[in-house]
Amino acid sequence: MDACTLGDLIDAVGSPPLRLLTAPNGSAVPVTEALLYDAHAPLPRAPGALLLAVGVRAAAAGPLVRAAAEAGMAGVVVRGADGPPVSEAEAYGMALLAVDEEAAWHHVHLMLASAIGARAAQGGGLADLFALADAIAAATGGATAVEDPHQRILAYSTVPGQPVDEDRRQGILGLQVPGSADNAEQVRLVVSSDGPVRLPPLTAGELPRLAIAVRAGGETLGSVWVVDGGTLAPDAEATLTQGASTAALLLLRTRAAKELARHQNTDLVRRLLDGSADASTAAHRLGLDTVRVAAFMLDFAASAPDAERACLRLLDVVRLQCEARYGRQACVLLDGVVYALLPAAGEKDGAAQERKTVHQRHRQLAEDIVRQAGRSLRVPVRAGLGEVTPDLGGVADSRADADVVLRLLHDALPVATIDEVRPRATLLRLAEVMQGRRELRAGAWQRVLAADAEQGTDYARTLVSWFDAGCDVAGAAKLLSVHPNTCRYRLRQAGRQLGIDWEDPDERLVLWLQLRVLAGVARRDSAAPPEQNVPY
Repeated sequence: MDACTLGDLIDAVGSPPLRLLTAPNGSAVPVTEALLYDAHAPLPRAPGALLLAVGVRAAAAGPLVRAAAEAGMAGVVVRGADGPPVSEAEAYGMALLAVDEEAAWHHVHLMLASAIGARAAQGGGLADLFALADAIAAATGGATAVEDPHQRILAYSTVPGQPVDEDRRQGILGLQVPGSADNAEQVRLVVSSDGPVRLPPLTAGELPRLAIAVRAGGETLGSVWVVDGGTLAPDAEATLTQGASTAALLLLRTRAAKELARHQNTDLVRRLLDGSADASTAAHRLGLDTVRVAAFMLDFAASAPDAERACLRLLDVVRLQCEARYGRQACVLLDGVVYALLPAAGEKDGAAQERKTVHQRHRQLAEDIVRQAGRSLRVPVRAGLGEVTPDLGGVADSRADADVVLRLLHDALPVATIDEVRPRATLLRLAEVMQGRRELRAGAWQRVLAADAEQGTDYARTLVSWFDAGCDVAGAAKLLSVHPNTCRYRLRQAGRQLGIDWEDPDERLVLWLQLRVLAGVARRDSAAPPEQNVPY
């Protein structure tokens, strides 16, 4: 089936939920997606998109219509009938649509995004389910809907002139059958029957239904419902039975296509994280460009009971939160860590305030996930955010940042970005480099530690405190809670016994780095949590 057009969208959603005010370029204009307007973020270039004017009164939406036209969008959706900018829309060649004043924007977005996504589905699947619903509706004479086992509406017919009731309108509006005990009982009757079932109206003003369960190999995949307006064809039950058989094949194919797409995307994200994927191909397939890697980890032993199950549940939480914020998700579970690619549009070329806004959104998302996942899994969750990368070619580097941040988190700091822990992250990476090079490990620091171990002295901590105090004896003594003369004596003895030249600034710097980085020595008043005062 071809991509969704404006006409398809109007037919699918219908009136009164969605009203077309003007369409200067006709109803055949392709519609690719539905976007929520964010006054604090730059308007993305999105050819074919419908922009939902969140937070903008209809009468004041003229400038937004112009901005959407410059961004290549197909139209704007306003809320209410208070002076919508019809003339501006016509002047810029933009479709203008309206929803009721009482409509919730998130509800409208779900309705439009679902209809567009279903109609634009590639190679069968949900798109073919819509075609099947239209075919059944035409053959039986009643408006038709295909539902999954949870009463979510997967597809619906758009044959003109067929009677519908409020229950169908509300179901299509939210892509979910309105919940009630009576509806649940009717579903139970349909699922427990071997063939079509005729069902009476539940309330005054509603219409009867003809319904049948969709099965494959004993598994219930969903159901098909036909509104009975009193003019159903005589062979409607036979037609519905045949339609249910076709629906089973389509639902199985849709399931397989979704699993394949998820597997392919998961594999692509994995290869991006390890640096082996082609960035341009990945950007096209994932619809991402500028991103930041966020890493989420449960704070318990990997060998704990149900650890694998808990990690999978954490993955589900991250996916749901990313889908809710960005309408897409690129998440994967690797070695007990859940990685997510967070879109960072506006960070690359935006002003300082825009970059700050992107940073705040990412951090807020991470905090929400940590809080929600920790509450539902009853295990502390940590989140580390890497550097923003201008293209997907830098995802591996951003992942490395996020991994380092995870190693530096603790109970008092469950979420952080790489910028917030940059000094400690730098020391951690220095430790890895120094540990791997023999010549960087050599030096007086080993003699200092050996003397402390053999003689019971406190040279190492004294030296670190002295270095941290800018080589000021009084400052070091305060950090150590000893008399300055004691500190001065220790320094003199260390220099004499261990052959350290206190006058050489390079030797002092190297010794400080080795004691802090290789030995993990910190002064007594260090604000770092106890688990951080150990060798990196």
